[in-house]
Amino acid sequence: MFKNRITVTAGECALEYRDGTLARVLPPGRHRIARDAAVVRVEMREQVLTLAPQEVLTSDAVSLRITVALRFAVTDAATYTEAAADPMAAVYLAAQIALRDNVSGMTAEEVMQRSARVDAAAITAAAAAAGARTGVAVTEVFVKDVIVPAEMRTAAMALATAKVNGAARLEAARAETAALRALANAGKLLDAHPALAQLRLIQHVPYGSKVVLSLGAPTDVASDPE
Repeated sequence: MFKNRITVTAGECALEYRDGTLARVLPPGRHRIARDAAVVRVEMREQVLTLAPQEVLTSDAVSLRITVALRFAVTDAATYTEAAADPMAAVYLAAQIALRDNVSGMTAEEVMQRSARVDAAAITAAAAAAGARTGVAVTEVFVKDVIVPAEMRTAAMALATAKVNGAARLEAARAETAALRALANAGKLLDAHPALAQLRLIQHVPYGSKVVLSLGAPTDVASDPE
């Protein structure tokens, strides 16, 4: 009766069907099967399913495109094969609906802060519940990309540029104020010490100039008219 041999590789299992009925679940290894048996191989390793970008409308009527990825693995090969023609379709649909329900109550700004705002746990729970009916365990859901309309990207860039320019102007004003304060302090110091002013003047005389120093202060002599 056992005429054929098959090899089931690591990371998969094989379902042996006889007369349309499941006869055995074959683990990795080499097996003998009946000549008239049908074999269905099922991938058991962890996989990632990426949903196509979803058009989602936020609470402030902004249309965003959001990409979500699911990490899953088949836990029951027989159920995965027999329960549905497309076992992952139900998981895909459940993740879509949960994403839309989650995002519809948020603003566009909140959605763009996806790491802290989008409730991936709720999407994971919905996808896992759908996957359990088809022998699939969904272990994690994460938001990959949030694509905003071009108009919002342009406005955000303009806002960021304005903030940077404003900060630059503020820093320039602070530097100018500090320079004026330093000049005022220097002026007071020169008024109090005239010799420093003369020394400063000498320091700024061009190279090669002739400097004449006069010691003492000139005295006005008044003549007595007679």
